[in-house]
Amino acid sequence: MKSRALFIVFAFTLFTTWAGAADEKGRAPQRVKLTEQTIRTERRLYRKAPEGELFLHLYFPANRKPDDARPAIVFFFGGGWKTGSYQQFVPQSEYFASRGLVAASADYRIKSKHGTGPEKSVEDAKAAISWVRAHAHELGIDADKIIASGGSAGGHLAASAALLEGFNAKDDDASVSSKPNALVLFNPVLDLTRLPERSHPDLDDKRRKQLSPTLYLHGSAPPAILFYGTEDKFLAHGQAYAAEAKAQGVRADLYVANGMSHGFFQHSPWTEVTAQKADEFLASLGYLEGAPTVKLSKSAPRLEKE
Repeated sequence: MKSRALFIVFAFTLFTTWAGAADEKGRAPQRVKLTEQTIRTERRLYRKAPEGELFLHLYFPANRKPDDARPAIVFFFGGGWKTGSYQQFVPQSEYFASRGLVAASADYRIKSKHGTGPEKSVEDAKAAISWVRAHAHELGIDADKIIASGGSAGGHLAASAALLEGFNAKDDDASVSSKPNALVLFNPVLDLTRLPERSHPDLDDKRRKQLSPTLYLHGSAPPAILFYGTEDKFLAHGQAYAAEAKAQGVRADLYVANGMSHGFFQHSPWTEVTAQKADEFLASLGYLEGAPTVKLSKSAPRLEKE
């Protein structure tokens, strides 16, 4: 009986690692299909890290042309820098490809697979953005319209690429910027000094500060949209980020889902609702045209702007 119970726990852990981080109630995310279009896919190696090869899983619009210069969006999965898979953001990647962007869902080093911590994850996120920008012409991307996105720890990586100095790999091309031009953040961790010490005992106070994007917000930070549930313990991170952004004169739209906890965006209908709102945000920046194509029921819940 004991061995069967251990097997069930192990199987559940594997599933949530494959699918992306479970929410605070332990629910594995649902696979929501956000578009019916056939999306062209491709896998490209972007880094040979000491611990293994890292890939970008690319999604292209069906009407892609060789001379395109489209905006791009790069997703980073969640999982506390310890677990997770690029597959967490396959629905969003497919959707934004259907809307005309080039999308990518990135591998990066994590504790369970590579024995690494948040610092190496940030290093990989920066390398991923740099690689996309360096290969913009061959991928049909506008190098000045690269969006970084992610959930939870992945949201932290997206914000870190935009705001943290340093943490660059030795083999990075310093002439190519790793800073995204816009941010789409799903319940991101933004201030590691607010995390309990037991969550990452290997990080001292100095390193936690160095890895906290909110502490380095400045007037040239990229525009951002942030999504949280009202019951998410990380909501305070988003509120502090939005307040500091306002003080710096930077756009940071904060939306909350009433009664929802961490990881809510992985569950229907919130996957659809957040995709629609992110679409509207990117359209306001001139990165998308036309109305969102996400299908929502009349009874779908609404996000509230703080």
